[in-house]
Order: sequence, then C-alpha cells, then structure tokens
Amino acid sequence: MDGLPTIPEYFAGKTVFMTGATGFIGKVLVEKLLRSCPDVAKIYVLTRAKKGKSVEERIARMFELPLFDLLRQTHPENLEKVVPVVGDVSELHLGISAEDRAVLVEKVNVVYHIAASVRFDDPVRVAIIMNIRGTREVVLLAKQMKRLEVLVHFSTTYCHTDKPIVEEKIYPPTTDWRQAIELAEKADPHVLQVLTAKYTHPFPNTYTFTKGLGEHVVNDLCDGKIPAIIIRPSIVSCTMVEPMPGWTDSFNGPVGIMVAAGKGVMRSTYSDPDVKLDTVPCDIMVKCAVVATWKNGLEMPKEKYGLRVYNCSGSESARFTTDDVQQIGKEILNEICLNGIIWNPNCCPTKNWYSYYFRVIFYQLLPAVFIDGLLMLLKKKPILIKIDRKIFIAHSALSYFMLNQWIFKNGETAALEKFLSSRDAGAFSYQWDHPLGEQYVYLKNCTMAARRYLLHESDETLPQARVHFKRMKVVSQVFNLVWYLAVLYLLYKMLLKVDVPAKLHSVQAYFESL
Repeated sequence: MDGLPTIPEYFAGKTVFMTGATGFIGKVLVEKLLRSCPDVAKIYVLTRAKKGKSVEERIARMFELPLFDLLRQTHPENLEKVVPVVGDVSELHLGISAEDRAVLVEKVNVVYHIAASVRFDDPVRVAIIMNIRGTREVVLLAKQMKRLEVLVHFSTTYCHTDKPIVEEKIYPPTTDWRQAIELAEKADPHVLQVLTAKYTHPFPNTYTFTKGLGEHVVNDLCDGKIPAIIIRPSIVSCTMVEPMPGWTDSFNGPVGIMVAAGKGVMRSTYSDPDVKLDTVPCDIMVKCAVVATWKNGLEMPKEKYGLRVYNCSGSESARFTTDDVQQIGKEILNEICLNGIIWNPNCCPTKNWYSYYFRVIFYQLLPAVFIDGLLMLLKKKPILIKIDRKIFIAHSALSYFMLNQWIFKNGETAALEKFLSSRDAGAFSYQWDHPLGEQYVYLKNCTMAARRYLLHESDETLPQARVHFKRMKVVSQVFNLVWYLAVLYLLYKMLLKVDVPAKLHSVQAYFESL
C-alpha cells in the first residue's frame, strides 16, 4: 500500500477523542500517537477530577512518568496537544458540558473508547454502568460527530469465555444489553448483587460478562451506520520495546505473579502448569490498534459501514505457561532481587485444589499470622495478613483463566501487517515472537521495570537486596531442614509407641485366616 498515505500522514491534522487515556493502555496510546504521528492536531481526553486533583493536574502528572521521557526529548511541544475534557464514562452523556460536546461534534475524526471497569470483582451494577451504558454513551456521541472517520472500541478476547475457540466475529448475546442497562438503573443494588452469579452465567465474572455485551452495543448502534472497529487484546502486559522496555503501571499479567512471588508472599498458584497465558505487550497491541485505525479510516466505504473485529492475541511461541513464569522467574529473581523479601521466592503452580489450599494455609497464612504477631508485639503495624488476603482474592478471580485454555483466531489481525508500507514498517510493525531466550529477556525487563516504577525501589539498593536474598535463602533451607527433622522425629516417637512385631503378626494372622 505504498500509494496510500503513511500512518503519520493519515493522522496529520486529525483530531482524536479518547476515553481511558489515564489508564495503562491509554497512556501508551497517547504517547505513541504524539511521538510517531507528530503532526496529529489534538487529542481530547475524557478525564475526571480524582483525589482532589483537577483534570489538568492529572494530565500534567501523567506526563511526568518515565513513559513520556522519549517524547519529551523528541517532540516536547506535542504535550500541549493533549486537551482534557471534564467528564466521566459512568455518567449519562459522559458528563460532558454542552460547550465541550459541541467542540467534539465539530472537530473529532477518530474516537478511541478504552475506559472500562476492569476489576473482576466489581459489583454487576458498576460493571454494567461503565462497560455497557458507558459504551452506549460514547457511541451516541460518535454518531453526532460530523467528521468521524472511525470509532475504535477496545474489548477483550476473554469476553467470550464460553467459547473454546474465539473467532474475529460478533457472537450472539446471552442477554439484551438494553435490559441490562435498565436493570442496573432501576433494580435494587443489593438484590442485583445477590443474583449476580445467576444473571452473568456462564461468564466467570462481571468484567467478561459486561465487555461481551459492550460489543453488542457497538454492533447494534454502529454496524451499517458509522465506521467502527473492535480491538480485542488478550492479557495486556508490560511494553516490549516502545517507548521503553518493560514499562507498566499495574500488576496485571505475569509481572504481578513475579512480584508477589519475588517478595516471598505468594507460594502457590491455583493453575494448570501447562495452560498457556495469552499475553500481548502493550506497545505491540497499541501499534496494532493504530494500524487498524489507519486501514479502516482510509478504506471503509462511505455508503455502507461494516463492523470489523480484531483479536490482538499472542502467537503460539509468545505464550507463557504458568510453569514457564515460575521457572524463568526463579532465575530472574536470583538476579533482580526485590527489597525486603520475607521468604525465599518459590511459587509453585498446581491444579489440585487441596494441594493449593494446603500451601496457602501452611506457607502463606500461618507465616503471615506469625510475623504479624511479632510486629504487634514490637508495637508495629501488622501488614502481612492484609496483603495475603488481597493476593488470595485477586488470585481467586484469576485462577479461572489459569486453569482453562482458549484459542483466539487472529487471521484478520495478522493480515493487517501486510498493508504496511516500507515507510511505516519500522515504527508500526507489530509482529512479535518469544523464543525461549527472549521470554527470559522480556520477563527480566518487566521485573526490573516493576521494581523501579511500581515498587519504587532504586537500582542502588540491588546489591543490598541480593545480600538479603542470600540470607533468606539460607534461612529457608535451615527452616526446611528443621521442619523435616521434626516431622521425622515425631514419626519415630509414634513408631516407638507401637508394638510393630505384634502388629505385623496380627496382619499375618488375618491373611492366613482368609
């Protein structure tokens, strides 16, 4: 497609409207557009005041993140192109003022709807308001936009967990999204919460249930009416390369397991060691979304708009098993040690429910009770039981995805790559593989970035952390030795109380009598 405008040329002079810009994916997308499409006109971002900070303060704080270091070096003037729009996806009409709405209707060419309730344990009412009604409000606004070229809705490959093979198409809904919105608006929240499991069946949580219905909002309101596409990423993890390796602002994906295990507080995962976790680095997924925007914005026939779906998932060689994360993680955590670990990192996956709970009780809960007890005696604040509880609840929600396997067909997504011109390939190619050696490098970068930017642990503390790690390794080995010796001693004492020859004789007599 060398005869068509390049991606930077396509976005030149374009005005973008984005929800969820302050989230993980949104930040990476904003940075990519400003840096790789420097002539973009403006990016309006829907933002709400939070924790006493105005929308302007929140955007300014966002630009201070290391994620934007490269942009500040190459195109610092582009930061001024980001314009906050006061609003909230959970409100009717997005909470946007009439003045701001008029500007968006007149100027916007591309809409990215990323904002969502992503917590698996959110009340069903909250999830419906955010993920279904919020999507409806975005689409209704987009339908009024006079210069709209494409609406990009971000969903997830896991919104159809009832299908073992998920293709790049819209599936029949399990319920009507209009009724879901009416229920969330009018039903008693407590009654609705009690009926959540029945209402959301067969989906494992409110997130997957509402994201699936969110796709039907887009399908019903957009198909044949306005140009729209759906991007379905799998598990979005740390950046691979751009604008820096390993960057993340959350503990989602493999990095969360690495950190919890690295601190010594997570000792087991309820997961199938052979199940492959379908992860996609955030920068790869963002490139895919930008390429899909460019292609569909250029070629969607003006007389009839068709809704296209792209499963942005990992290739076969790029997928991690939970066992891979454990084995590679052990090597990495020997080198990139975390500060203040409470035990030698050793997190084992198991798909046996009894084995998992045994390890949780004896290797996580009881040590947490013991250490918190010591802290209380020292008149310090106990913290471990609270941390263990959070990890247990989070892992309970995740275990469903670590015990089951899905196949995500991504032929349409892979085919987008061939439309890239030679001028765009360098900045926007999103093909990626993870041979075993690269898996190690990728997870190492993720762990190092998590240490710096999530845990705020300076690189200067690494030598001290390694010394502490070695000490805890020795302590762990000594403790295990004492534990096994104690068990053997108890067994020995029990055997002494038993008349072994007499027992053997009685057994022999029993068999002889048969």
